[in-house]
Amino acid sequence: MFSAGDLYAIGAGFFWSLSVILMRISGLTIPPLPLTLFRSFVAIVGFVVVLLFTGDPLLPKYDAMIWLRLVASAILGISIADTLFAAALNRLGASLQALADCIYAPSVAVVGFFLFGEGLTAWELIGGALVISGVFVGMVKTKEIDDPRDLIVGTLLAAGAHVIMALGILMVRDVIREGSVIWIAAFRFIVATAGLALFALARGKVDDITMGFRRRDTWKHMIPMGLLGSFLATLLWIAGFKYETPGRAAIYNQMSTVFIILLAWLILKEKMTPRKLAGVALAIAGALLVAWAG
Repeated sequence: MFSAGDLYAIGAGFFWSLSVILMRISGLTIPPLPLTLFRSFVAIVGFVVVLLFTGDPLLPKYDAMIWLRLVASAILGISIADTLFAAALNRLGASLQALADCIYAPSVAVVGFFLFGEGLTAWELIGGALVISGVFVGMVKTKEIDDPRDLIVGTLLAAGAHVIMALGILMVRDVIREGSVIWIAAFRFIVATAGLALFALARGKVDDITMGFRRRDTWKHMIPMGLLGSFLATLLWIAGFKYETPGRAAIYNQMSTVFIILLAWLILKEKMTPRKLAGVALAIAGALLVAWAG
């Protein structure tokens, strides 16, 4: 029923959700840029350790255009998109951020259509609509935002992050399908982290580079955040796009919003309402329909 690509995509959504909860906690004291730098560094360590055991070549033989696309993918998909995501999360909180994340699946489907001409079947579209409708039904505003501008700016930041993220990963999908998922993930994070560090230096913000490393009191949240999200979820996320079509993988990735609702209830002690339960049921039904249609 579920293919390997489906399971990778669902797993990516689950581990990313755990990371988002930890990111929300960490973001209360660490700004977006140093937060992204630290979790990217943790991911790089994880990728390098794995690469030492896989025996993958450290410098594959790609032509100049592929190297350029990989660098652009890293800057767009991690340096820019992840920082925008962290900034949106700080403004919206976990629940409203999850609602804004509804733009993710449509973004991937649209970008995939324009880049590869790949669409979704009628049943997959219905299943995707159920997932997204479940998100809209389930997500409710649990506390007021003091400044209305935060709602507008946060939503725009979240939407922009997902559009850029979709473009960043799909522009190198052909490379992913032929190469090592682990090496490509490691390379993207190394380039993205270097880019963010240079950006911070250019702004004279050395503290942005070192803050996450100096604040050891936050490591109990930030290290698992990096390992679960930037490392493990990224591996599964890229593997999902390697073995599945963009639109289908994105629908399963969108299940992360359902996981966030449940985890926010279990970990952040947010109230679980009948409306949220209905949203979870709709989203799960949509995911199962997509799996059945495949």
